[in-house]
Amino acid sequence: MKFINKYKSINFNLRKKGHKIKYIILHYTAIQSDYEAIKHLIDQKNKVSSHFLINKKGKIFSLVDLKKRAWHAGQSFWKGDRDINSNSIGIELDNTGHYINFERYTKKQVDSLIKLLKFLKKKYDIDNLNFLGHSDISPFRKNDPGEKFPWKKLYKHNLGFFPIELNEREYKKIKQELNLKKNKLLNQKVLYMLSKIGYDIAQIKKNNKKNFFLLIRAYQMHFRQKLVNGKLDKETLKMIVSHFNQILTI
Repeated sequence: MKFINKYKSINFNLRKKGHKIKYIILHYTAIQSDYEAIKHLIDQKNKVSSHFLINKKGKIFSLVDLKKRAWHAGQSFWKGDRDINSNSIGIELDNTGHYINFERYTKKQVDSLIKLLKFLKKKYDIDNLNFLGHSDISPFRKNDPGEKFPWKKLYKHNLGFFPIELNEREYKKIKQELNLKKNKLLNQKVLYMLSKIGYDIAQIKKNNKKNFFLLIRAYQMHFRQKLVNGKLDKETLKMIVSHFNQILTI
């Protein structure tokens, strides 16, 4: 695989002892151009970096050695892990994101990403459950790579995970088994399921509507992209129930 090594970031340190690479975290740059994004990621004063950046033409820039701990995740959490930087590889995709234009990811960009992910999955034996977005590991402060990112296309290439779509009969059966009813305890049970999936629920205190909204929105941006509104509607609940039920059997 061909990498462009012209630019190198000095924003990295050693991975913490005992931490192995098990996550791949996907980001958008939220900057107008690939050149500006690279400049930002290699500038010492910004204290941020990623291992790779893929521009709209599909060119892959290697910015930090994979053995090193790039600074891309920030304050984050997944399945009990809090130092995601030590456990992960960070990949930035050249896209202006929600903050500017939020254009669609290009075909060349996605094709290059798929090749890179296949390479990394094989090299580090990455579990399909561990291909994540920045919004998954930091749902209360990040939106990337957003609802325009083609998670389902990655899934078709055996890169990542997607819940099985339940029919109404299957949904009602599992819902009954989980005792999910429309009452004040429903949100608590949903939080429990999301925590088992991997999400951070510690920041959601009793009746904390804002953070509950942000968490549901983060889940939708990855798994229910056609309507991202932060509301726990029936389709989102069905997806979470299916997701939770599947990971119990994996």
